[in-house]
Amino acid sequence: EIPGYPGLLTVQQSTGNPGTDPLLLFMNGGPGCSGLNAFLYQIGPLKFNVTDYTGGLPSLLYEPNAWTKTANIIFIDAPIGAGFSYATTTSAYNSTDTFNSVQMQIFLRNWLAAHPSFQTNPVFVGSDSYAGIYPPMVATAILRGNEAGLKPYVHLKGMILSCPHTHTDLEINARVRFAHRLALISDALYESLEVNCGGNFAESTNANCTEDLAAYDQLIKLISQTNVLDPVCTFISPKSKEAFKLAMSNQEKNRRSIQEFTKDHRLSLPRPRDFWCKYFDYYLVDVWGNYPGVQAALHVRPGTVSEFFRCNNSLAAYTEDVDDVLDYHKNLTSLGMQVLVFSGDHDMFIPHNGIEEWIKWLNLTIDTDWRPWFVDGQVAGYTRKYTDDGYRLTYATLKGAGHSSPEYKRRECYEMFQ
Repeated sequence: EIPGYPGLLTVQQSTGNPGTDPLLLFMNGGPGCSGLNAFLYQIGPLKFNVTDYTGGLPSLLYEPNAWTKTANIIFIDAPIGAGFSYATTTSAYNSTDTFNSVQMQIFLRNWLAAHPSFQTNPVFVGSDSYAGIYPPMVATAILRGNEAGLKPYVHLKGMILSCPHTHTDLEINARVRFAHRLALISDALYESLEVNCGGNFAESTNANCTEDLAAYDQLIKLISQTNVLDPVCTFISPKSKEAFKLAMSNQEKNRRSIQEFTKDHRLSLPRPRDFWCKYFDYYLVDVWGNYPGVQAALHVRPGTVSEFFRCNNSLAAYTEDVDDVLDYHKNLTSLGMQVLVFSGDHDMFIPHNGIEEWIKWLNLTIDTDWRPWFVDGQVAGYTRKYTDDGYRLTYATLKGAGHSSPEYKRRECYEMFQ
């Protein structure tokens, strides 16, 4: 039986020393993705047996590179409506980025009050993808609560950020430069984009810029933005094909959307495939999560969720009200935090060059300059360490990884986390 909490979270104690190991509150992206996404695909102790799956209830395997070897982790379903989380009133589903961050701070204190054995553990706030905007806001709320005397005191030590959404326009601009670096667009088009758009590719201000952006969109539209080396997925059902076409259309019509290529990956059972598609693997958790026996093991309250999805893309009452958390990051640099930021170097969705740009903006002192880091004697990526008056930030790339690096390089990410 997996330890759980009705409808909201899965808690996994460290298999090392739970009494002293860090407590990590981990939030998934979307917004609307379940904590089970991280539990089963990224950093948790279990994974699906994808290789042998032929239908029915998917089987689980132990994951040897689980972060729970050295940390206690809360895998939370948030905001309300994600995963198995639910509300008893319609109005309670109304939420925003800002409100969700406040809720996370309140939730964490309430959880620690209910689990006093963890109250002295060092605490880290972590996230993946879109949820990258939450940790700096949650950390700020926690520290303010501590100053105000809220109990229990939270021993916040830092943040762990996987391909974090941080600044919408910066990330959109970084995609164009990333595409040029990887030879997905020509030198001539890139130079024209820089001149005609003035370095701002998020909002076209003139006809020449619009024309260049249209040419750019045509060149990259059949590239997997989550990992440029992955095949573009073929969809099984007509509905999914239409969703893909809509997503492609949305790229041109709504360049600011952080969810551009992730709107609908709820696939029907795939036919025997002649190539691998990342989203085939995601299908298994939707099947698994809707089995009554699984929901019973997870202590899901019967009748609260009509159908489970890995990512609930229909949070109609959720408002994305934050597109820039750089000031939060800047303010935290004076508060002695420990921060790990990592990114797959083939992720075009939230590209590493954009992350490196906002880290540079923080104006920290380089402690250890750009160098390779290794796993089993092989280069696993590159890293740079920063410091500033007790604040420490480690940045790392994962060689060959795409968006949500642990889904591609689980072993390397575990070694990095240690």
